[in-house]
Amino acid sequence: MTTTTLRTADAWYVQTASGAARIDTDATTTAQLLDDREAITAAMARTDTVAVENLTLLSPVTAPCRLVAQMTNFASHVTDAGMNPNTIPLTFFRKASGSISAPDADVVRPAHVHLLDYEVEIGIVIGREVPVGAEITHENLADHVAGLVVANDVSARDVQLPQTQFYEAKSYPTFTPVGPALVLLDRDELKRFTDLRLRLWVNGEPRQDMTVADMIYSPVQALQALARFQHLDAGDLLLTGTPVGTALSAPSAPIAFLASLLPPALRWKVFLGRQRKNPKYLQDGDVIEATVATDDGAIDLGQQRTTVRWTG
Repeated sequence: MTTTTLRTADAWYVQTASGAARIDTDATTTAQLLDDREAITAAMARTDTVAVENLTLLSPVTAPCRLVAQMTNFASHVTDAGMNPNTIPLTFFRKASGSISAPDADVVRPAHVHLLDYEVEIGIVIGREVPVGAEITHENLADHVAGLVVANDVSARDVQLPQTQFYEAKSYPTFTPVGPALVLLDRDELKRFTDLRLRLWVNGEPRQDMTVADMIYSPVQALQALARFQHLDAGDLLLTGTPVGTALSAPSAPIAFLASLLPPALRWKVFLGRQRKNPKYLQDGDVIEATVATDDGAIDLGQQRTTVRWTG
């Protein structure tokens, strides 16, 4: 059975059948909490609980931490972008952990950003140190992965694409809502990773709905690749990609051909002009809801609900 942990400004909790039980721990970071499993286990037996809905939840992943993301990792998303899933390499980019925000905090669009997009993702929370050169296998994956979270990889497409500037475009404050829960999984539960379904709605309209079976590179493959060059610690966060349904969509083949004949500067001007007419990009006051769960509910990472706010 999964263990659902929650975080507020002054405490950690574990969710039980009767409510949220406070964890008796001195931990202030996710890494410290993961090192205090006895306290988590003890809290699960407590009867003095509070209603989860009465808690003001923060991200269960604390910053600073390493925040790494996989690029174009769902076949449906790759195809929608006009590419061939069979030719996509395993690639990563970094996000600033200062972009991590609470699961119900506002997503704040900077004044210079016009094409604000959403990407529901599964976040893998590292459970213990992964030194460079570590051997990650299907057999020992659960030794390195503590649990999973819902995440939204919010993206400023008009910064990301023309400048190929992923780091800035995805790192503004509030651009990574995380939570509501860090769900700790045992070895058998982690084997059900491919059964998880990612869903996202904007103002109640379904935008994304796909299972992990559509994923190109698995967590084992991702961590194997990262371990070749990137040291990871407990509490670090790996985002594993998003399925089809984001606002960004590739132009049709005839339009793409005509655009290829244009000089690069003019090509981007035309592309961004067309994108600005796309009503699916996030607007001031839009409400984003995102969930990740198995269809039978055995593993449920919870639901986050954020509101878009424009500055300037």
